[in-house]
Amino acid sequence: MYKNSQAAGVVRYQKRRPVKVIAVSSGKGGVGKTNIATNIAIALAQQARNVMLLDADISLANVDVLLGLQPRFNLSHVISGDVDLASTIVDGPHGIRVVPASSGNFAMTSLQQTAHATIINAFSDLTNQPDTLVVDTASGISDNVARYLQAAQEAVIVVCDEPSSITDAYALIKVFSRNHGISHFHIVTNQTPNRLAGQQLFTKISRVTDLYLDVVLRHLGNVPNDNYLRRSVQEQRAVVDAYPKCPAAVALKDIARKLDLLPAPQNASGGLQFFLESLLESDLHAKGESHERLQ
Repeated sequence: MYKNSQAAGVVRYQKRRPVKVIAVSSGKGGVGKTNIATNIAIALAQQARNVMLLDADISLANVDVLLGLQPRFNLSHVISGDVDLASTIVDGPHGIRVVPASSGNFAMTSLQQTAHATIINAFSDLTNQPDTLVVDTASGISDNVARYLQAAQEAVIVVCDEPSSITDAYALIKVFSRNHGISHFHIVTNQTPNRLAGQQLFTKISRVTDLYLDVVLRHLGNVPNDNYLRRSVQEQRAVVDAYPKCPAAVALKDIARKLDLLPAPQNASGGLQFFLESLLESDLHAKGESHERLQ
């Protein structure tokens, strides 16, 4: 029943247009991952894209806080069956649609497979499908984070120039490439003094991955230290919306433009349908591995 109910939901996507799915993650918290994901989503909407932003950090969610939104419901209410997914969606700047998650809910840190099935089926019931889905994952190397990065077409990793951030970013890339088959990563360097410092940080990471890992890294862009970015956070606004000409906003819009130029899925097996299918397959695979360990 579990497998059939998910598969039935996924099939409903087969005749719809493809959707580009971008997952944003980081090796550790506190490096600006959610800010990057949120601003990318809004910058894409400013380019006339139909964008949905999914807060997939299901235990420490803060996209709604970052944008000053006050959602009545979130994904925990969808999982409990209280509301459908459409009831949780909140309108954000420039027409983006935000799917909020639950913050500070310990039970959400270890969802059962049936809960993941509920989320997948909820997305399959949406009638207004976006052309771009930006997923703000949790940080770290959990299986939940890996599932989102596996299912997305574009995996974006945010890193700062500090030892713990660099070490954890490398650990994430290592674990996800060796254990989950993810071989291509986009790197966004954040909170650096300037573009040169960002390029040097990327080079520092790529030299190590070139030596020890079979992965391809691309430096998607650098977001510099910017007082306007900090001010926008205090104002609960996206910097690309509040201060569009400041250095951080210009950099974020350029990153969004590069992501927009990447080819979208060209057939029915791509996009959101493929994203849901991949989540379904990884959920079932994880469930099978857990069952084997219990034998």
